[in-house]
Amino acid sequence: MVRSVYDDLLAIGRESWLLAGDAVAVIALRSAALAEGGPDAWTEAKRMVAEKPAAHLALGLALIRGRMGWSPAKMLHGSLSHYRERVRANRTRLARRGR
Repeated sequence: MVRSVYDDLLAIGRESWLLAGDAVAVIALRSAALAEGGPDAWTEAKRMVAEKPAAHLALGLALIRGRMGWSPAKMLHGSLSHYRERVRANRTRLARRGR
């Protein structure tokens, strides 16, 4: 079966929605952690700032090396998956911390 452009668009839309949902959860959990203050909040703030350039650099290298594919749809889907993986890991880690 041949994938159509619409299949790619649906996959990209789905991945975008899932990334957005995870990001909202991370923002809420991080806000709560930062509001508590203390050394854990400082560590979380430093981590939050440091992980952004690292994630962008890793994505850039993956795109340059062709690991995301060469079609625009594959690169976009791969980019969304790249960020979603990291955001999901943060959501899981922060949720465990709150228990």
